[in-house]
Amino acid sequence: MADKKDDLAGPGIGDYKKLEKELPQNYDSLLTPRKTQNAIFTVKDYIEQNLCRELSLMMVTVPLIVDNKSGVNDLLDRDGSRTPVQFHITNDYDKNPVDAQVVQAATKWKRVALKEFNCEVGEGICTDMRAVRKDYFLDHDHSAYVDQWDWEQVITVEQRNLEYLKEVVRKIWKVLKDAESHVQNLFPKLKTDKYPDMPDEITFLHAEEILDMYPDLPRKERETEVLKKYPAIFIIGIGWPLADGYPHEMRAADYDDWVTETVSQTGKPMHGLNGDILVWNPVTKRRHELTSMGIRVTKDTLKKQLDLSGQLDFLKQPYHRAIMNDDIPLSIGGGIGQSRTNMYLLKKAHIGEVSVTVWPDILKDICKKKNINVLE
Repeated sequence: MADKKDDLAGPGIGDYKKLEKELPQNYDSLLTPRKTQNAIFTVKDYIEQNLCRELSLMMVTVPLIVDNKSGVNDLLDRDGSRTPVQFHITNDYDKNPVDAQVVQAATKWKRVALKEFNCEVGEGICTDMRAVRKDYFLDHDHSAYVDQWDWEQVITVEQRNLEYLKEVVRKIWKVLKDAESHVQNLFPKLKTDKYPDMPDEITFLHAEEILDMYPDLPRKERETEVLKKYPAIFIIGIGWPLADGYPHEMRAADYDDWVTETVSQTGKPMHGLNGDILVWNPVTKRRHELTSMGIRVTKDTLKKQLDLSGQLDFLKQPYHRAIMNDDIPLSIGGGIGQSRTNMYLLKKAHIGEVSVTVWPDILKDICKKKNINVLE
């Protein structure tokens, strides 16, 4: 069993001997590589159009690189374990240089962009985001190249509550479920008794409730067990320290709100206005994360979370000053993994079947033995 502390920001399976055992035996893709490419763009077009329709979003361009000093890059976690790719742009013979970072996600940039694009309450933006995360362990559902539908919507103070969060989650789930039906109609081989379809409904559980159910298990093992009961869940409150002294998972302190006090359906005090959609993947027979999202911090919760994380010095950065000065709107947002979603909807054993990136030779050799066609 994994150590709880080691599991907080775990990079996937983390061991290639274990990965070889975990990948399915006797695997055959339901679609050829060519049909897979057709299906990928079918899913992409459908989700973009319908996500924008459900949440009143508009598609906008998004940066691949950002200025180091802007503070808008996503640090993913708050323990410093995942750092962005950085480089120096000499520009003008180094008289007017720029130090830049490749984005890890557009989480904070989007909130600033809401103001730039004059989005009103109930309106928002969606991006076709590309990123590099160099500190992942490269396994069946983690790659160094990341693609997401990164979206953000303007909300009111009154909408900063669990009911609105759940309403948005249900709309996203409807889009994903309808996308499954759409792609299966166009590619009938995806409709098979071998693998069940997505459930119609998603189950909401607080991270604190899941710990109560499995107090001795690390985070990923808790998720695995609960997904055997509920094949699609939204875990609420990721980042708040739980009863065992650890958060369910590390979450950066400067975008999602994970400190606000809430109440569960049973009346028990809880924390957090954010969460993750996880599903049971019938192909890999493992937990499978599709999206992280949440209601974003206010100036009060930002300061509290930075204080708890020992990062109050971030308040000097432009993005953080904008929140403290009420210069950017309150919002809710998230990132839906494009390749993760395609892997799930197209019944794939490996994210490399739907995403072109770099892989170590050891992983390519494992996949070849498993009849898994990894793209590169």
